[in-house]
Amino acid sequence: MEIVVCVKQVPDTWSEKRLDPADGTLDRAATDPVMNEMDEYAVEEALTLAETHGGEVTVLCMGPASATETIRKALSMGAAKAIHVLDDALHGSDAVATSLVLSRALGRTDFDLVLLGSESSDARMSVVPAMLAERLELPQLTFAGEVTVDPAAGSVSVRRLTDDGYVVVEAALPAVVSVVEKINEPRYPSFKGIMAAKKRPVDTVSVADLGIDPTEVGAAGARTRVESFEAAPPRQAGTVVTDDGSGADRLVEFLAARKFV
Repeated sequence: MEIVVCVKQVPDTWSEKRLDPADGTLDRAATDPVMNEMDEYAVEEALTLAETHGGEVTVLCMGPASATETIRKALSMGAAKAIHVLDDALHGSDAVATSLVLSRALGRTDFDLVLLGSESSDARMSVVPAMLAERLELPQLTFAGEVTVDPAAGSVSVRRLTDDGYVVVEAALPAVVSVVEKINEPRYPSFKGIMAAKKRPVDTVSVADLGIDPTEVGAAGARTRVESFEAAPPRQAGTVVTDDGSGADRLVEFLAARKFV
């Protein structure tokens, strides 16, 4: 069974993020880069399925040169090989362009299943898995809390949590599946895995290698852009009301002045 898991390098969730004044994109150099947390669950699920049913896991990452660290982490967890889409033309790509690039990269390899995290912590849009499935013309099973594969029957089913319980969705392989954080507990890379990751192959490809026109990706091909932005003003001290019997009246006056009541 061949599984491809898509991973993304993102700014550390705990760091203070900011936009680059030059082009209005996220300033990724201003914070420490890490693997998107949701993607760690996707990597773990891919490895578990491969261990259960046989086969191997390939990591697919679109990102700058620094994304090599994220790729190596996935390899050290147990993935067999990786594909790194690396090209300066990709800077500023939106979700539409990202799905195009990933779909073209997947078209260069054989797979039975594509796994992704349900969202990235820097965008939180949850749309790339669906867009990717549409481009590949494959079934999509999103927000999976549990994944079951039957290689003999050529099918995959997921349990998706809802407000009222859960639903089970099934589709034929190959398929695209996104997972949520409750699906498993990602393993820590062992020392042996870290050392082995240094020898595992990473195929680096460019936009041209994928047959994509540079104007279709990056800021040039983005459907949206930031027109302007400014830093939030510093928080000011609040108004302290000492209740001397007229506290309620003063509170109503305060709210009325700001048209809250």
